[in-house]
Amino acid sequence: MESVRVELDQRRGQAAAMPWAYLRLPPFPQVAIRVLQLAHDENVQLYHLCELIASDPAFASEVLTIANSVLYAPRYPATSILQAVTVLGANTLQGMCVTVGVRAYLGKAMSRPAMRTLWKHNLACAIVAQRLAQAGNIDKDTAFTAGVLHDVGRMGLALIQPAAYAALLEKHQGTAETMLDAERVLFGWDHCETGRQLVGEWKLPDELESVVAQHHEARRTGGAWDLAELIKVSCALASSIGFAAFPGCQAMPFGALLEELPAREHGLFHVDAETLKEEVVESILAIESM
Repeated sequence: MESVRVELDQRRGQAAAMPWAYLRLPPFPQVAIRVLQLAHDENVQLYHLCELIASDPAFASEVLTIANSVLYAPRYPATSILQAVTVLGANTLQGMCVTVGVRAYLGKAMSRPAMRTLWKHNLACAIVAQRLAQAGNIDKDTAFTAGVLHDVGRMGLALIQPAAYAALLEKHQGTAETMLDAERVLFGWDHCETGRQLVGEWKLPDELESVVAQHHEARRTGGAWDLAELIKVSCALASSIGFAAFPGCQAMPFGALLEELPAREHGLFHVDAETLKEEVVESILAIESM
């Protein structure tokens, strides 16, 4: 037992000594990053966003496919990005672009079952966040985008050592918080720290930094209800209804999580676990069928 502790300490020390550059994280799709950056610019013209997306035909095609899916159920199919933006709005477009970007970012790693589970967890968190935002004053499309991106640090780690990280996800037993310690042993950083670094390097909106860095921290029940707090609960709710980031995740009970909501959201979020799970399954199938 003592030899195991020594080995873990040695691995932890070696990982912590590695410079950040050593991780060589792959770049996130630039179109998605620029859309995220420009969507928060009040002076940006919609046609600029459309031109940006259209500059990558393959990316634009996937965005249009989502826009025309049953997830958004447009009355008339959109045949161009401009038409999709006009019908659905720039904020919704942002969420669609990020969804396409995350899937492209994972790339070949998506062939691993552990990565598929992680992908579904992020989608489930986004869908729950969107639903929960509708019960309060947070923009639902912004909540969806934050949900898709909340585990971007975990995706980055998965791309550094695909086999090792997939094995960790498949074998680890414990709460989501205990996974952070296991990641630090393997990499020297956990996925929350990695996500914070990526948000800075990619120059993403500041509000996303707290989302990716704090989503496993305890809910500040006495503090303000903001995007970061909403994603904390949405991430945990996604796990509680069967969409955890790894199979051995010990999730909190659905009812206990509802008790963490502020009074307004608690009173307006009228949904039981089974109904919410059905909504998430339907939405994920709509996205994955494109």
